[in-house]
Amino acid sequence: MAVLDDSAWQAIRLTLELATLTTVLLLVIATPLAWWLSQTRSRWRAPIGALVTLPLVLPPTVLGFYLLVLMGPNGPVGQFTQALGWGILSFSFTGLLIGSIVFSLPFAVQPIQHAFESIGPRPLEAAATLRASPLDAFFTVALPLARPGMLTAAILSFAHTVGEFGVVLMIGGNIPGQTRVVSTQIYGHVEAMEYAQAHWLAGGMVVFSFLILMSLSLLRRSGGGFMR
Repeated sequence: MAVLDDSAWQAIRLTLELATLTTVLLLVIATPLAWWLSQTRSRWRAPIGALVTLPLVLPPTVLGFYLLVLMGPNGPVGQFTQALGWGILSFSFTGLLIGSIVFSLPFAVQPIQHAFESIGPRPLEAAATLRASPLDAFFTVALPLARPGMLTAAILSFAHTVGEFGVVLMIGGNIPGQTRVVSTQIYGHVEAMEYAQAHWLAGGMVVFSFLILMSLSLLRRSGGGFMR
């Protein structure tokens, strides 16, 4: 018998696709948000920062439940997407992607925000004296200096998406080829008492998690950013 059957490889491919797309989109979303949080003195900074951090303390099933309600046929997002002819997003790969972005948002924002805050005002002031616009200073000074934090954010976001179970199961279910990822594949094997197949996938997740932690440790030693 093969160590991993076709359904397992399908779940692995879907997991990698989901984690890659989530990471790319999170970096696009989290970078300007982290910059704003690191620079603003607005009274909205605290509530928005708390909202971004909320997935760290909410049980995944709670977050998944409310996302399911929002994207379901009777939810505001679901009604909007149905009106546009897109159908409902729950129990689809797109819905799974949205849920992964929301749940992994703090893992992307916090390292980048910390990296921006560590820069301090002097490099940006020096850029301003050279007549660089705020936008030029952001792209030519802030972003290059924050690169270690962005790398940490990418690693954490990818790893967190790969390992998520509660939100994935609530929003996507366990549909083969559409929403069945490695974590739900392991759950299915255990339910069916197929412990040998579960061992191979679970063992792969242990090795993957260990390598991620080692990568973050090496990055921190080299001066990279990390979650506070």
